[in-house]
Amino acid sequence: MSFFDAMILGIVQGLTEFLPVSSSGHLVILENLLNIRTDTDVLFHVLLHFGTLIAICLVFKNDLFRMLVETIHIFQDLTPNFKIYIDNKMHSAQTTPYRKILCNNYRTMVAMILISTIPTGILGYLLQNLVDRCSSSLSVTGLGLLITAVVLLVVDNWQLGNKLPKHITVPQALAIGVCQGISVIPGISRSGITIIAGFLCGFRRGFAIRYSYLVSIPAILGAMILECGKLESKSVTWSLGFSYTAGMLTAAVVGYFSIRFMLAFIKKKKLRIFSIYCFIMGILAIVCYFV
Repeated sequence: MSFFDAMILGIVQGLTEFLPVSSSGHLVILENLLNIRTDTDVLFHVLLHFGTLIAICLVFKNDLFRMLVETIHIFQDLTPNFKIYIDNKMHSAQTTPYRKILCNNYRTMVAMILISTIPTGILGYLLQNLVDRCSSSLSVTGLGLLITAVVLLVVDNWQLGNKLPKHITVPQALAIGVCQGISVIPGISRSGITIIAGFLCGFRRGFAIRYSYLVSIPAILGAMILECGKLESKSVTWSLGFSYTAGMLTAAVVGYFSIRFMLAFIKKKKLRIFSIYCFIMGILAIVCYFV
Protein backbone atom coordinates (compact mmCIF):
# COMPACT_ATOMS: atom_id res chain seq x y z
CA MET A 1 0.00 0.00 0.00
CA SER A 2 1.41 3.36 -1.05
CA PHE A 3 1.28 6.57 0.98
CA PHE A 4 -1.26 7.94 -1.50
CA ASP A 5 -3.50 4.88 -1.14
CA ALA A 6 -3.42 5.15 2.66
CA MET A 7 -4.33 8.84 2.56
CA ILE A 8 -7.21 8.23 0.16
CA LEU A 9 -8.63 5.42 2.29
CA GLY A 10 -8.15 7.53 5.44
CA ILE A 11 -10.15 10.36 3.89
CA VAL A 12 -12.89 7.96 2.79
CA GLN A 13 -13.05 6.29 6.22
CA GLY A 14 -13.19 9.58 8.11
CA LEU A 15 -15.80 11.04 5.80
CA THR A 16 -18.13 8.08 5.30
CA GLU A 17 -17.99 6.62 8.83
CA PHE A 18 -20.11 9.51 10.08
CA LEU A 19 -22.22 10.20 7.01
CA PRO A 20 -25.13 7.79 6.38
CA VAL A 21 -23.43 6.26 3.32
CA SER A 22 -21.50 3.21 4.69
CA SER A 23 -17.75 3.50 5.24
CA SER A 24 -17.21 -0.25 4.78
CA GLY A 25 -19.02 -0.14 1.45
CA HIS A 26 -16.86 2.70 0.17
CA LEU A 27 -13.66 0.99 1.30
CA VAL A 28 -14.66 -2.19 -0.54
CA ILE A 29 -15.43 -0.26 -3.73
CA LEU A 30 -12.22 1.78 -3.61
CA GLU A 31 -9.99 -1.17 -2.74
CA ASN A 32 -11.42 -3.05 -5.73
CA LEU A 33 -11.23 -0.11 -8.13
CA LEU A 34 -7.72 0.92 -7.06
CA ASN A 35 -6.60 -2.71 -6.63
CA ILE A 36 -5.20 -1.95 -3.19
CA ARG A 37 -3.76 -5.06 -1.57
CA THR A 38 -1.44 -5.56 1.40
CA ASP A 39 -0.46 -8.45 3.67
CA THR A 40 -1.22 -6.35 6.74
CA ASP A 41 -4.56 -4.82 5.69
CA VAL A 42 -6.16 -5.92 9.00
CA LEU A 43 -3.71 -3.71 10.89
CA PHE A 44 -4.57 -0.80 8.61
CA HIS A 45 -8.30 -1.27 9.24
CA VAL A 46 -7.66 -1.32 12.99
CA LEU A 47 -5.79 1.98 12.70
CA LEU A 48 -8.58 3.50 10.58
CA HIS A 49 -11.09 2.54 13.27
CA PHE A 50 -8.82 4.07 15.90
CA GLY A 51 -8.70 7.29 13.88
CA THR A 52 -12.48 7.58 13.76
CA LEU A 53 -12.62 6.79 17.48
CA ILE A 54 -10.30 9.74 18.13
CA ALA A 55 -12.64 11.98 16.12
CA ILE A 56 -15.69 10.98 18.19
CA CYS A 57 -13.84 11.51 21.46
CA LEU A 58 -12.69 14.98 20.40
CA VAL A 59 -16.14 16.14 19.30
CA PHE A 60 -17.98 14.70 22.30
CA LYS A 61 -15.25 15.15 24.91
CA ASN A 62 -17.54 17.12 27.25
CA ASP A 63 -20.34 14.55 27.00
CA LEU A 64 -17.91 11.67 27.49
CA PHE A 65 -16.34 13.29 30.55
CA ARG A 66 -19.76 13.88 32.11
CA MET A 67 -20.81 10.31 31.29
CA LEU A 68 -17.63 8.98 32.92
CA VAL A 69 -18.32 11.02 36.06
CA GLU A 70 -21.92 9.82 36.20
CA THR A 71 -20.81 6.22 35.71
CA ILE A 72 -18.67 6.55 38.82
CA HIS A 73 -21.65 8.04 40.67
CA ILE A 74 -23.85 5.15 39.54
CA PHE A 75 -21.52 2.66 41.19
CA GLN A 76 -21.35 4.86 44.26
CA ASP A 77 -25.16 4.71 44.53
CA LEU A 78 -25.38 0.99 43.81
CA THR A 79 -23.35 0.10 46.90
CA PRO A 80 -25.71 1.74 49.46
CA ASN A 81 -28.71 0.42 47.50
CA PHE A 82 -27.38 -3.09 47.93
CA LYS A 83 -27.01 -2.48 51.68
CA ILE A 84 -30.55 -1.10 51.81
CA TYR A 85 -31.80 -4.21 50.01
CA ILE A 86 -30.13 -6.48 52.57
CA ASP A 87 -31.47 -4.42 55.47
CA ASN A 88 -35.01 -4.48 54.06
CA LYS A 89 -34.82 -8.25 53.66
CA MET A 90 -33.51 -8.77 57.18
CA HIS A 91 -36.03 -6.42 58.74
CA SER A 92 -39.29 -7.06 56.92
CA ALA A 93 -40.99 -4.13 58.61
CA GLN A 94 -38.31 -1.74 57.39
CA THR A 95 -38.80 -0.05 54.01
CA THR A 96 -35.85 2.27 53.54
CA PRO A 97 -36.15 4.02 50.15
CA TYR A 98 -33.53 3.29 47.52
CA ARG A 99 -31.37 5.91 45.86
CA LYS A 100 -32.54 6.66 42.33
CA ILE A 101 -29.87 5.43 39.91
CA LEU A 102 -30.98 6.93 36.58
CA CYS A 103 -31.66 10.39 37.98
CA ASN A 104 -30.42 12.50 35.04
CA ASN A 105 -29.96 12.39 31.27
CA TYR A 106 -26.30 11.37 31.35
CA ARG A 107 -26.89 8.41 33.64
CA THR A 108 -29.73 7.29 31.39
CA MET A 109 -27.46 7.63 28.34
CA VAL A 110 -24.77 5.49 29.97
CA ALA A 111 -27.27 2.75 30.84
CA MET A 112 -29.00 2.76 27.45
CA ILE A 113 -25.72 2.75 25.49
CA LEU A 114 -24.60 -0.28 27.49
CA ILE A 115 -27.92 -1.98 26.71
CA SER A 116 -27.61 -1.11 23.00
CA THR A 117 -24.13 -2.62 22.96
CA ILE A 118 -25.40 -6.06 23.99
CA PRO A 119 -27.28 -6.97 20.76
CA THR A 120 -24.62 -5.18 18.70
CA GLY A 121 -21.90 -7.37 20.19
CA ILE A 122 -23.94 -10.57 19.80
CA LEU A 123 -24.80 -9.89 16.16
CA GLY A 124 -21.26 -8.74 15.38
CA TYR A 125 -19.90 -12.01 16.73
CA LEU A 126 -22.51 -14.22 15.03
CA LEU A 127 -22.13 -12.49 11.66
CA GLN A 128 -18.34 -12.39 11.78
CA ASN A 129 -17.76 -15.31 9.39
CA LEU A 130 -20.41 -14.03 6.96
CA VAL A 131 -18.86 -10.58 6.98
CA ASP A 132 -15.38 -12.02 6.38
CA ARG A 133 -16.66 -13.82 3.28
CA CYS A 134 -18.48 -10.74 2.01
CA SER A 135 -15.91 -8.14 3.04
CA SER A 136 -14.57 -7.73 -0.49
CA SER A 137 -17.74 -8.54 -2.45
CA LEU A 138 -18.93 -5.75 -4.71
CA SER A 139 -22.32 -7.43 -5.21
CA VAL A 140 -23.06 -7.63 -1.46
CA THR A 141 -21.77 -4.08 -0.98
CA GLY A 142 -23.96 -2.80 -3.80
CA LEU A 143 -27.04 -4.52 -2.40
CA GLY A 144 -26.28 -3.12 1.06
CA LEU A 145 -25.99 0.41 -0.31
CA LEU A 146 -29.31 0.04 -2.14
CA ILE A 147 -30.97 -1.12 1.09
CA THR A 148 -29.48 1.89 2.90
CA ALA A 149 -30.80 4.17 0.14
CA VAL A 150 -34.35 2.80 0.40
CA VAL A 151 -34.41 2.98 4.20
CA LEU A 152 -33.12 6.57 4.23
CA LEU A 153 -35.68 7.64 1.62
CA VAL A 154 -38.66 5.99 3.32
CA VAL A 155 -37.94 7.10 6.87
CA ASP A 156 -36.83 10.59 5.84
CA ASN A 157 -40.51 11.51 5.50
CA TRP A 158 -41.39 9.99 8.87
CA GLN A 159 -43.10 12.18 11.43
CA LEU A 160 -40.29 13.09 13.82
CA GLY A 161 -40.65 12.89 17.59
CA ASN A 162 -39.35 15.08 20.38
CA LYS A 163 -37.89 12.54 22.83
CA LEU A 164 -34.77 13.31 24.86
CA PRO A 165 -32.37 10.97 26.75
CA LYS A 166 -34.70 10.66 29.74
CA HIS A 167 -37.38 9.21 27.46
CA ILE A 168 -35.31 6.28 26.11
CA THR A 169 -36.73 2.87 26.97
CA VAL A 170 -34.94 -0.46 27.15
CA PRO A 171 -36.75 -1.87 24.05
CA GLN A 172 -35.72 1.22 22.07
CA ALA A 173 -32.09 0.87 23.17
CA LEU A 174 -32.14 -2.82 22.21
CA ALA A 175 -33.68 -2.01 18.81
CA ILE A 176 -30.95 0.53 18.05
CA GLY A 177 -28.35 -2.02 19.13
CA VAL A 178 -29.83 -4.61 16.75
CA CYS A 179 -29.73 -2.10 13.89
CA GLN A 180 -26.12 -1.29 14.66
CA GLY A 181 -25.28 -5.01 14.72
CA ILE A 182 -26.79 -5.50 11.27
CA SER A 183 -24.62 -2.69 9.91
CA VAL A 184 -21.52 -4.92 9.98
CA ILE A 185 -22.68 -6.11 6.55
CA PRO A 186 -20.79 -4.08 3.89
CA GLY A 187 -22.96 -1.38 2.37
CA ILE A 188 -25.32 -1.05 5.35
CA SER A 189 -24.52 2.33 6.87
CA ARG A 190 -23.97 2.13 10.63
CA SER A 191 -24.61 5.81 11.25
CA GLY A 192 -27.49 5.88 8.77
CA ILE A 193 -29.37 2.90 10.19
CA THR A 194 -28.90 3.98 13.83
CA ILE A 195 -29.99 7.56 13.10
CA ILE A 196 -33.05 6.21 11.30
CA ALA A 197 -33.75 3.87 14.24
CA GLY A 198 -33.61 6.90 16.51
CA PHE A 199 -36.14 8.70 14.31
CA LEU A 200 -38.46 5.70 14.40
CA CYS A 201 -38.17 5.63 18.21
CA GLY A 202 -39.36 9.24 18.27
CA PHE A 203 -36.04 10.87 19.17
CA ARG A 204 -35.46 14.53 18.47
CA ARG A 205 -33.26 15.01 15.37
CA GLY A 206 -30.22 16.32 17.22
CA PHE A 207 -30.46 13.67 19.90
CA ALA A 208 -30.85 10.85 17.35
CA ILE A 209 -27.54 11.65 15.69
CA ARG A 210 -25.82 12.30 19.02
CA TYR A 211 -26.91 8.92 20.34
CA SER A 212 -25.87 7.30 17.05
CA TYR A 213 -22.31 8.57 17.41
CA LEU A 214 -21.95 7.88 21.13
CA VAL A 215 -23.30 4.32 20.81
CA SER A 216 -20.71 3.70 18.09
CA ILE A 217 -17.83 4.02 20.58
CA PRO A 218 -18.18 0.52 22.12
CA ALA A 219 -19.00 -0.85 18.64
CA ILE A 220 -15.80 0.57 17.15
CA LEU A 221 -13.80 -0.70 20.13
CA GLY A 222 -15.35 -4.14 19.62
CA ALA A 223 -14.50 -4.09 15.92
CA MET A 224 -10.92 -3.15 16.76
CA ILE A 225 -10.64 -6.04 19.22
CA LEU A 226 -12.03 -8.53 16.69
CA GLU A 227 -9.66 -7.30 14.00
CA CYS A 228 -6.70 -7.37 16.39
CA GLY A 229 -7.47 -11.06 16.90
CA LYS A 230 -6.84 -11.62 13.20
CA LEU A 231 -3.44 -9.93 13.21
CA GLU A 232 -0.53 -12.08 12.18
CA SER A 233 3.12 -11.57 12.96
CA LYS A 234 4.12 -10.09 9.64
CA SER A 235 6.75 -7.44 9.29
CA VAL A 236 5.69 -3.86 8.72
CA THR A 237 8.34 -1.71 7.07
CA TRP A 238 9.04 1.83 8.19
CA SER A 239 7.54 3.25 5.00
CA LEU A 240 4.40 1.13 5.37
CA GLY A 241 4.09 2.10 9.04
CA PHE A 242 4.39 5.75 8.07
CA SER A 243 1.65 5.31 5.45
CA TYR A 244 -0.63 3.54 7.93
CA THR A 245 -0.13 6.27 10.54
CA ALA A 246 -0.86 8.95 7.97
CA GLY A 247 -4.07 7.14 7.00
CA MET A 248 -5.13 6.91 10.67
CA LEU A 249 -4.49 10.62 11.35
CA THR A 250 -6.28 11.57 8.14
CA ALA A 251 -9.31 9.51 9.20
CA ALA A 252 -9.28 11.29 12.57
CA VAL A 253 -9.09 14.81 11.12
CA VAL A 254 -11.61 14.23 8.34
CA GLY A 255 -13.89 12.36 10.76
CA TYR A 256 -13.86 15.30 13.17
CA PHE A 257 -15.13 17.71 10.53
CA SER A 258 -17.53 15.10 9.16
CA ILE A 259 -19.22 14.81 12.56
CA ARG A 260 -19.39 18.59 12.91
CA PHE A 261 -21.00 18.80 9.49
CA MET A 262 -23.63 16.16 10.27
CA LEU A 263 -24.52 17.72 13.63
CA ALA A 264 -25.36 20.97 11.83
CA PHE A 265 -26.89 19.34 8.73
CA ILE A 266 -29.29 16.98 10.48
CA LYS A 267 -31.04 19.78 12.38
CA LYS A 268 -32.22 21.56 9.23
CA LYS A 269 -31.94 19.24 6.24
CA LYS A 270 -33.44 15.92 5.23
CA LEU A 271 -31.46 12.78 4.45
CA ARG A 272 -32.80 12.44 0.90
CA ILE A 273 -29.53 13.60 -0.64
CA PHE A 274 -27.67 10.72 1.05
CA SER A 275 -30.33 8.30 -0.17
CA ILE A 276 -29.74 9.36 -3.76
CA TYR A 277 -25.97 9.08 -3.29
CA CYS A 278 -26.22 5.56 -1.80
CA PHE A 279 -28.44 4.49 -4.69
CA ILE A 280 -25.87 5.72 -7.24
CA MET A 281 -22.97 4.06 -5.41
CA GLY A 282 -24.94 0.83 -5.04
CA ILE A 283 -25.62 0.69 -8.78
CA LEU A 284 -21.95 1.48 -9.45
CA ALA A 285 -20.79 -1.38 -7.21
CA ILE A 286 -23.12 -3.87 -8.89
CA VAL A 287 -22.08 -2.71 -12.37
CA CYS A 288 -18.39 -3.07 -11.43
CA TYR A 289 -19.11 -6.59 -10.15
CA PHE A 290 -20.51 -7.70 -13.50
CA VAL A 291 -17.99 -5.85 -15.67
